[in-house]
Amino acid sequence: MSAADYRRRRRRLLEAIGPGGLALIPAAKESVRNRDVHYPYRQDSDFFYLTGFPEPEALIVLVPGRKQGEVVLFCRPRDPDRELWDGTRAGAEGATSEYGADEAHPIDQVDEVLPTLLENRERLYYPLAADPELDLRVMDWVHTVRGKARSGVRAPSELVNIDRLVHEQRLLKESAELRIMRKAARISAAAHRRVMRACRPGLWEYELEAEFVHACASRGGRFQAYPPIVGSGANACVLHYVDNRHQLRDGDLVLIDAGCEYAGYASDITRTFPVNGRFSPPQRALYELVLAAQRAALAKAVPGNRWDAPHKAAVRVLTTGLVELGILPGTRKDVPSLIKGEKYKPFYMHRTGHWLGMDVHDVGDYKRDGKWRRLEPGMVLTVEPGLYIPGDRDEVPECYRNIGIRIEDDVAITEDGHEILSADAPKTVEEIEAWMAG
Repeated sequence: MSAADYRRRRRRLLEAIGPGGLALIPAAKESVRNRDVHYPYRQDSDFFYLTGFPEPEALIVLVPGRKQGEVVLFCRPRDPDRELWDGTRAGAEGATSEYGADEAHPIDQVDEVLPTLLENRERLYYPLAADPELDLRVMDWVHTVRGKARSGVRAPSELVNIDRLVHEQRLLKESAELRIMRKAARISAAAHRRVMRACRPGLWEYELEAEFVHACASRGGRFQAYPPIVGSGANACVLHYVDNRHQLRDGDLVLIDAGCEYAGYASDITRTFPVNGRFSPPQRALYELVLAAQRAALAKAVPGNRWDAPHKAAVRVLTTGLVELGILPGTRKDVPSLIKGEKYKPFYMHRTGHWLGMDVHDVGDYKRDGKWRRLEPGMVLTVEPGLYIPGDRDEVPECYRNIGIRIEDDVAITEDGHEILSADAPKTVEEIEAWMAG
């Protein structure tokens, strides 16, 4: 991402805030893993979206129309002693020269400087109620300004949650963002291919996880966008299974839901395949049904359709297939009533997708004015139907029990349809079996 991209984003937000407003967004806090060991630092997505600034203990303030500069960044000062231990800091100088701030101050001066920025501002935008500590500091800053009322200084009279403004901006991806997301999806698709090749009975789920993480890191995707799900056999029926500690058995399927983060953007791909490289007839029947549901959903992932159109298409195909396989009672003519009664839900209990971007479950409203919003070019979503048939469903033919299948791709809405960013990961039965045999 270039400096011009960040400037353009800040400019759009400044225009949305408008005259008389002021916005502030804090950096993510460092998080302690245990005792004096921290988790690897990951910047707050909104803060990074507007600044590209990678350090903790920072705050960006946007002040529309301020003559001295509209973008003010508070950050840690340079400190040779700490930098010896923790690495180089940008400091106030780097905040202006490298990250495009008009003005920068040490973070320990925020209580002194920020109230002066709030003077005579009508509205204060910030992540309301997201951090109790920040809420208290904001109240202190506003109270400080109110203390100057006798000298004619006005404090903000309106507090506004900034999330909606930033998140609607983030929902529509720019071309530079899409390039990064293509790269993230390619890295993860290559990792899925590697895991398919490595898979065999007797390995452990965590060994496949290790193969996946290594394949991503060796291609530049050092961090995962979320903890990898590697569920074999009945474990694949647990939607967010992350134990990854069971041994792979001959004759089982294994479901891998995993994706790397690259340059701050997530990928999210799921593939399900046979541990021994060959689908059994019941496994193939269920897999082909899920694949048909995904194809029907993808056909609806086009501009102008509402958000729920892919989900409705997937549910229709899945419910029809469950009837035909004898898993749901009835005939094809019963499908509409089965859908209305949500009889498919014991086997398909989640939605068919979610927004994807800097966060794996990315920001942006799914509904507007009570209606599902329409898909637009620049939106990126997952399309991920599935079927999960636990072993305790006695009414289901035994050959289908303890099978969990999900097929998930990353999809960008384009002007004339969609682009499957994760298309490099084998998906059809024939592709998977051929790849694993190789």
